Amino acid sequence: MKMRIYLLFIVFVVLSACKTNQSANNATPQSEWQKTIAEKEKFAGYFNYYWDEKSGKILLEIDKLNTEFLYVNYLSAGIGSNDIGLDRGQIGNSRIVTFKKIGNKIFLFQPNYDYRASTENEAERKSITDAFSHSILFSFDIVAQQDWSVLVDATDFFLRDAHRVSNRLKSQKEGSYQFNKANSAFHLEGSGNFQQNTELDFWISFAGEPIGREIRSVTPDPQNITVRQHHSFVELPDDDFEPREFDVRAGYFGTGFKDYSVPITEDINQRYINRHRLQKANPGKEKSKAVEPIIYYLDPGTPEPVRSALLDGARWWNEAFEAAGFIDGFQVEMLPEGADPLDIRYNVIQWVHRSTRGWSYGASVVDPRTGEIIKGHVSLGSLRVRQDYLIATGLLAAFKENDSDPRMEEMALARLRQLSAHEIGHTIGLAHNYIASTNEDASVMDYPHPKIAIDDKGNIDLSNAYTSGIGSWDKIAIRYGYEQFPEEVNEDKALEKILEEATEAGLRFISDRDARTTGGAHPYAHLWDNGKDAVVELNRLIDIRSKAFEKMDASVIRKGEPMAKIQDVLIPVYFLHRYQVEAAVKLIGGIDYSYKVKGDAQKEMQIVAPQWQMEAVNSLLNAVSPETLALPEKLLKEIHPRPLSYYDNRELLKGRTGVTFDAIGASEQAATMVFELLLHPERMARLIEFNSRDSKNPGVKEVLNTVFDALFKSRQQSGYQGAIQMTVQHAYVMQLIKSMQNANNSPLVQAELMAQLKNIQSFAGQRGFGSLAGRQVHADYLQSQINLFLEQPMDYKVKESRDLPPGSPIGSFCD
Repeated sequence: MKMRIYLLFIVFVVLSACKTNQSANNATPQSEWQKTIAEKEKFAGYFNYYWDEKSGKILLEIDKLNTEFLYVNYLSAGIGSNDIGLDRGQIGNSRIVTFKKIGNKIFLFQPNYDYRASTENEAERKSITDAFSHSILFSFDIVAQQDWSVLVDATDFFLRDAHRVSNRLKSQKEGSYQFNKANSAFHLEGSGNFQQNTELDFWISFAGEPIGREIRSVTPDPQNITVRQHHSFVELPDDDFEPREFDVRAGYFGTGFKDYSVPITEDINQRYINRHRLQKANPGKEKSKAVEPIIYYLDPGTPEPVRSALLDGARWWNEAFEAAGFIDGFQVEMLPEGADPLDIRYNVIQWVHRSTRGWSYGASVVDPRTGEIIKGHVSLGSLRVRQDYLIATGLLAAFKENDSDPRMEEMALARLRQLSAHEIGHTIGLAHNYIASTNEDASVMDYPHPKIAIDDKGNIDLSNAYTSGIGSWDKIAIRYGYEQFPEEVNEDKALEKILEEATEAGLRFISDRDARTTGGAHPYAHLWDNGKDAVVELNRLIDIRSKAFEKMDASVIRKGEPMAKIQDVLIPVYFLHRYQVEAAVKLIGGIDYSYKVKGDAQKEMQIVAPQWQMEAVNSLLNAVSPETLALPEKLLKEIHPRPLSYYDNRELLKGRTGVTFDAIGASEQAATMVFELLLHPERMARLIEFNSRDSKNPGVKEVLNTVFDALFKSRQQSGYQGAIQMTVQHAYVMQLIKSMQNANNSPLVQAELMAQLKNIQSFAGQRGFGSLAGRQVHADYLQSQINLFLEQPMDYKVKESRDLPPGSPIGSFCD
């Protein structure tokens, strides 16, 4: 009995000890957790985090292991240079990630959503997951644990160059910079935490040696640069969003991936359009309010009258969503007081400042699984409006009475309305549509050049410089992306019907690559052009330009301003036709086409009519004629040298005459611009091919001979215009030589270029060519340069032409 009692006593003691030990084990992590977060400021939300002001550390509480979420980083305070391209509010990378615990570490893991298997077969899904690389973005040491949560020191994760600022500075040749941790810190005011998103902001500093001019111009100490970088952890949307198939004709940006589970009879490349979630409150009705409308918020730092203009332009989109069946489905408001523009919950229109004019952007944070747009973020460059004002100033000569003409501001604000609508269009999913200007301005997604007219009295009229309101293509596009169809309707057929309606209405979609390239071939898709006929519009703009020069004098500047500032206004008008030149040249060797798909009603491709091509050649020759390039003597007498504090800047011509305005150099730059476009290797190759397929199409020989006749066989002029004529001839010869040295030209093109050079060489040797004063030395020089090239073609160095002042953007996956 005693033995039994003794054994029971031992069991009791052992069990008590085990229980006590277990309690101690449970209590230790709890007390360690409390000890770790003690005296730290807690920010509760999607991921709780703690700020230790004494040590400068950020502790992150991870209670959602193995749960996917969206991680986005931004540049919340930028460098302020368009050329460098690091702007306030710039969106960086956005990706789906998850926290995984392995041993005593936490890893931030990024799965690979570019390769998928949309199947119920788990083994098949795993075979794809294991076939392609994933990424571990960061590892964290665990500092405490509690139940299912872990606490990590996330300071080094947040306090780093997540936006890759130093890489950008290096690639732009601005200098070699290193992250300076000692001068970097948590930015409390820019951080916050909410139920579905966690937002943290940091001052990030860099130390290095500046090389470039741009970084020196925008930083108080270019050896020490400080920006702010922002991090967002965002809960992923639920599964109720219905992706919509991408179609090349619809005008949307897309999200693409490879799906290895589709039948072998289908395309492995799957694509969805990018769009916001928008659902009808009453799906059965043709028009209904939305369950949750799309709301955009304007930066309260935007001043008047810019603020009102941006609000007006942004609200144009509601008309397009009305056409898609939504009542007040798209709304625009001012950003609430205290709200952060980078908070993922807000679609934002930001007013961004830079030291020089530059592009505006419409960017989005997109769910890579479905194409759902989670946040739209517009950045509008504040100097764009001033460039429009400057152009209007030059056209109107508005300060004759020393009072500002209200028409200048009206034109600038009209452009801002259009710009606001344009950039928002990108953030609701739409790509550029550069053919819209040929069809009654069918889309705000084109780049509009101001429409300049001559009124009945012969005066320049800017009253209709920019259109107002959404276009017919925009309504079609929004219907394709957002219209909600009744359950009994076949969505694929309904979407195809929308695109058929667009074709029947003569509406087309042509985007960036086909419009931007200098060797482009599309006769209707251009940037900053107007009208259906690029030739007609080019000749018209040249006439308007001449009209503006007739009036231009000191009346283009305010009383008390240096006369030298006339040049500031002159340059945008002198190159007023530059984009229309780019449009007209694309007719030469051009071909009209659409993004046609098998079975649709869009027209077949068609080479531009021969007559139209040659009309384009002649319009370009008009653009380089002495009459076009010469400036009135009374205007030249008014352009004074630059005084102190007004020395040359990037917006002015870089001439050869020192302190004075180089009038002949201006003509050289304008002519070189035309010849570079005309002799583009892709254009020359198409001329060869199209002519070989049908001799009615002009070939390289016909085009070059037409240029030769206009430049060398036309009446020889003397004086100022004669100097321009010789300058243009020289520019053409140099461009021919440069083209001969271009390895991208085909042998057949090279042969025609060689023949043209020898033809000029022979003609320059004829007696009559050098008959006027100064002509003989010019003729001898042309001959000598061609001789030097022909003797040693690869050793001949063509002097690089001086860069034109920046034109693009005349305003402002980008504008």
